[in-house]
Amino acid sequence: MQATIHYFLHLVFPFLIALIFFKKDWKKVSILLLLTMLVDLDHLFALPIFESNRCSIGFHPLHSYLAIALYVLLLFKKGNIRIIGLGLLFHMFTDLVDCLFMFNSCSKCLEDTPAFGLLATLSDFLRF
Repeated sequence: MQATIHYFLHLVFPFLIALIFFKKDWKKVSILLLLTMLVDLDHLFALPIFESNRCSIGFHPLHSYLAIALYVLLLFKKGNIRIIGLGLLFHMFTDLVDCLFMFNSCSKCLEDTPAFGLLATLSDFLRF
């Protein structure tokens, strides 16, 4: 289920965002939103490149809290830059959802992740 939701949010949901909020330019916006997945190129600098229990939020440079703050600032620009900022933030949201799935299945597995405090807080908050 985790993988299905993760890839749905990365590959399908951008089209829904474009169709709902950018009807006139949905094709261009969809492409821009999908191109923001290139932010994952920073995973190539990690050793090992892939680790199944790694939360990318706070770990990779383009997934850092500083980078996320810069993506928020992009929302205050006009045109394509705003759409790119939206795509980058949605990408971070998608990765955060993935991290929450991992945290809820094995919180001890993520004790060393930079986002541990955030994940613990969100996990507690989301438990009804």
